[in-house]
Amino acid sequence: MARPGLFVTFEGMDGSGKTTQLARLAGRLRQAGREVLETAEPGGTRIGQQIRDILLDERNRDLAPRAELLLYFACRAQNVEEWILPALARGAVVLSDRFTDSTMVYQGYGRGLGAAAVETLHEIACQGLQPDLTLFLDIDLDTSLARARRRNAEAARRDRMDEQAAEFYRRVRDAYLDLARRHPGRVRIIRGGQPEDAVAADIWEVVRAHV
Repeated sequence: MARPGLFVTFEGMDGSGKTTQLARLAGRLRQAGREVLETAEPGGTRIGQQIRDILLDERNRDLAPRAELLLYFACRAQNVEEWILPALARGAVVLSDRFTDSTMVYQGYGRGLGAAAVETLHEIACQGLQPDLTLFLDIDLDTSLARARRRNAEAARRDRMDEQAAEFYRRVRDAYLDLARRHPGRVRIIRGGQPEDAVAADIWEVVRAHV
């Protein structure tokens, strides 16, 4: 899909630091004079935030995996239509905290729904849109779980994803690494366990070639 803007997605396990690093990159790009749209999934738009509330509500433990999959893509379809495509058409840099790769690894592989279902829904919901660059912040499983649970404890909240078994997250990380192997031109692995400044420097080294 030809477009004047640049679409960069941040991927990784919970607690990998992608939200912090996305904000740092956005600031650096704005200082360089670029228009930047920051968005996140699930969420982003007003409608997307309402869908996010359903997805993460710990009371919804009986949410079926296929219903979960469809809700993620409903949220994404709204984000693509309302925010992402218009921003790219203006020539902006769009930075998204998660995109379809997250659905592929969490629902496609983690939940066992398969890649074909995710790919089919992506074509419908995202109108063929693919990131120009994906930054996968990789951290080990123990660090991911510890950081995510500490973050939620500090915020005095829980969500449905807190209740997944370690084996679920092991499948997710393995799936991310497999995506990076299969799409080396798009998916770049960033060592997320480094100090924050070092992670930011590695991200800029990759991104600067695209801007």
